Amino acid sequence: MEKIEKKSNNNFCKKIMENKLVKKIFTKEVILYALFGVLTTVINIGSFSIMTKFFNINENLANNIAIVLAVLVAYITNKDLVFHSQANGFGEKFIEFCRFILGRLATMFIESIGGSLLFKYVPIPFIVSKCIITVIVIILNFFISKFFAFKTSNKEEN
Repeated sequence: MEKIEKKSNNNFCKKIMENKLVKKIFTKEVILYALFGVLTTVINIGSFSIMTKFFNINENLANNIAIVLAVLVAYITNKDLVFHSQANGFGEKFIEFCRFILGRLATMFIESIGGSLLFKYVPIPFIVSKCIITVIVIILNFFISKFFAFKTSNKEEN
C-alpha cells in the first residue's frame, strides 16, 4: 500500500512539474529572485539586529541603515545575477539605479497605503493583511525590475 501511495505521489509531482503554467512561473529568473530576496531579508534583519544589540545604535537609525543595505544588496543581486543587466557606461547604470530606487519607492508607497486600507477595512488579522500586501509588493518589485529598471538583452530596443 505504501509503495502505491509513493508512486501516485511521484506521478502527481511529476505532472505538476511538467505543467506548462508551472514551467512559465518557476523559471530560473523567478527562483533566483526568490533566493536573493531571502538573502536580502536576512541582511535586513541581521544588520538591524547586529547594530542594535552589539553597537547600541538607535532602533530607528539601525532600521533605516538596514533598509538601505538591503536595497543595495537587492539592486546588485538583481542587476547582475537575476536579470543580467546590459547597461553600459556610467549614464546607463545611473539611470538603471534610479529606476530601481524609484520602483522600490513606488512599491513602498503601495505597501503603506495598501496595508493601511487592509488594516482598516478588511476584517482579518493584521499579520494576514501584512502578508498579503507583502506578497503583492514582492510580485510588483519583480515586474518593475524586469520590465522597468534593468536593461536586458531579451527586451525589445526602442
